[in-house]
Amino acid sequence: MGIRIRINPVAVSDLQEIKNYIAEESLDIATKVVKEIIEKIENSSQFPEMGTMLKHKIGLKNKYRYIICGQYLIFYIYENDIVSVQRILHGKRDYMSLLNEL
Repeated sequence: MGIRIRINPVAVSDLQEIKNYIAEESLDIATKVVKEIIEKIENSSQFPEMGTMLKHKIGLKNKYRYIICGQYLIFYIYENDIVSVQRILHGKRDYMSLLNEL
């Protein structure tokens, strides 16, 4: 059995917010950005450890990994052959406080 992907409902909401925000300017660009994010998430099932461990960036122990996709960060946890996408956030947001809410 291969690696499975789970997307947290909050991450689904993040993706919808990203699409809605960008679509205010261009629906085509919004669709393209969302498609790129989804492709990165799908690739994580083939290479679940490709994401950088967040603890290396912030110096605090945690389980999060992240993948950069343009201006967005895809935060996930990889355990027991499951990639669990937790949040999808713009890189300029205070993602540490948002991740601590989970």
